[in-house]
Amino acid sequence: MLKAESDFDPTETPTGKYKAGKIRDRNINAIIEAAAEEFVQNGFKGTSIQAIADRADIPKANVHYYFKSKSNLYIAVIDNLLQLWNDFFNTINEDDDPAVELDQFIRQKVMMSYTHPRSSKLFAMEIIQGAPHLKEYLRSDLRQWVRERAKVIDSWIAQGKMDKVDPAYLIFLIWSSTQHYADFDTQVLTLMNRAEFELDMIEGISNFLSSVILKGCGLTPPTKS
Repeated sequence: MLKAESDFDPTETPTGKYKAGKIRDRNINAIIEAAAEEFVQNGFKGTSIQAIADRADIPKANVHYYFKSKSNLYIAVIDNLLQLWNDFFNTINEDDDPAVELDQFIRQKVMMSYTHPRSSKLFAMEIIQGAPHLKEYLRSDLRQWVRERAKVIDSWIAQGKMDKVDPAYLIFLIWSSTQHYADFDTQVLTLMNRAEFELDMIEGISNFLSSVILKGCGLTPPTKS
């Protein structure tokens, strides 16, 4: 769980079991979706809890019921995205087929760019600004996550399942290439003469990235039925 400011305590919810990415409460989902839109459009400083409540069409008091501060909510929005992004790749192990696992991770990330573009842009803005709210998370949780995934990829390489590549660089490549379609959607759609992303385009992007990245690792992309 992200921890960036002293007032952020993920246990301070009605149930004490708040887990971003595993949310079941309809109000929390509405709040996080509305907050992502407001933060992207107006930045952290320009966003108010009242504006988030208005966009979510719920009373302001309800927002404070779940999130005691704007910082708390901002971090929860990004945390929700990060867990959705990386959830699938959390379970990989040295016995898995790297072609299958990397292909699915790429496809999941492309789909996330389609389903959660605002949150992806928000994360990009945070990093570009020097990660003022996420520095501790990057140094601790995410750094450890990358190291653990890298160990599995190194094991695949040692077993001869794939070519020798730098595991961290591979993860960075998958992140950047898939998130591009959310962060730069205006550019992509304009140049492709499309009004919006549609499922056929998402499938094409997924096929392309999987083929290029996996072949670069000495892997054969899985055959899709």
